[in-house]
This record gives sequence, C-alpha cells and structure tokens, in this order.
Amino acid sequence: MNLLRQTVALLKKEIILEWRSKYAFNGVLLYIASTVFVCYIAFNLTPNFKSSSGYPLVWNVLFWIIILFAAVNAIAKSFLQESKSRLLYYYTIASPQAILLSKTIYNALLMSLLSFLALLVYMVFFTNTIGDTLWYFLVVLAGGITFSTVFTMVSAIAAKAGNNGTLMAVLSFPVILPVIMLLVKISKSAMDGIDRSLTYGNFGVLAAINVIVIAISLILFPYLWRD
Repeated sequence: MNLLRQTVALLKKEIILEWRSKYAFNGVLLYIASTVFVCYIAFNLTPNFKSSSGYPLVWNVLFWIIILFAAVNAIAKSFLQESKSRLLYYYTIASPQAILLSKTIYNALLMSLLSFLALLVYMVFFTNTIGDTLWYFLVVLAGGITFSTVFTMVSAIAAKAGNNGTLMAVLSFPVILPVIMLLVKISKSAMDGIDRSLTYGNFGVLAAINVIVIAISLILFPYLWRD
C-alpha cells in the first residue's frame, strides 16, 4: 500500500512538472509535425508514388520510424535530466520501485497521447489506407506503451553510467528491434483489414515483452539505485 501511495504521489509530481513547462510534450509534438510535413513534401515530389502498390507498406513503416524517434526524444530524459541532488532527495522519501513505476506510467501516458496525436497528423497529410482503423489505433497505443517501458528502463541504466546517451542507444537497440518488427507486422495486418484473431498471438508476444521488461526493471533498479 505504501508503494502505491508513493507511486501515485510521484506520478502527480511528474504530471505537474510537465504541465508547467510542457517542454517534452511541445518539443516532441513539433518534431512529429515537422517530420510528417517533410515526408509529405518528399512523397509529393515522387510522381505516382501514392498510387503504387508499395505505398501502404512505406506509409506504415515510416509512421513507426517517426514514433520511435519521438519516443527516444520524449523518454530519454526520464532519468538523464535528473540532477544528483534531486535523485538523492528521492532516495530519502521513496522506494526505488515507486520511482521507476511512476516514471514508467508517466511515460506510457505521454507516449499514448503523442502516438494518438501523431496518427491524427499523419492521416491528415497522407492518404488513409487503413482497413481496420480501430485495431490500428490499438496497435499504436500498444506500441507507445512498449516504447515507454523499454526506454524508461534503459534511461535508468544510462543515468547511473554517467548520463551516457550513447549507452542508452546501444542498450535499447537489441530490445527495440524485435518490437519494431512486431509492431510493423501487426499494424500492416490492420491496414490490410485481416481478421483480428490472426494477430492475437503477436499481441501476446508484445504483452510478454512489456511484462518481462517491467519485471527485470523492478528487480535490477534497486541495485542501481543504491549505487
């Protein structure tokens, strides 16, 4: 019960700080809008590209690339932006599990909102080729949450290694690569309007990745925290 109270209190703190500054939200939203606009111009410079058979696949893959880099920009600062004095203060008032859970939940909420807005902006600029819109939207939410769990854990490790952003990229690559491949596969099925039951297994794998990452984070983070 104490863990729940600490997690909720820290989550409120994260939301209040973001609401006051809006630094991460506005910065990532600007990145999404500008990237989509640049891609829109590039596509329009290619004759008959939108009517080609490869357009839906490029549409889908490009969207996940944008979401991936948006997640890196939004979540990388979870622990990297925290000063040593603030981390020491957290150490005296809360458990490491509460700190990790609060940041994971906050990043999941932030990425869910950003992913939804990114999909809306993307569909405004590009021709909508999605066969099952609701299922594609659920895949986008699942992808945003998965990115948040993975990058929050890696950000915590990188912060304890001297705020090394390069280390974060290296550590996240082997985990995020199968996630991207899985998300592209599920979302492409939604674009083609394939029966949802055929993708339940892939969703189960995605859920298992989230559970494993969160479990490992809760086990390992207290040891990193003591250091």
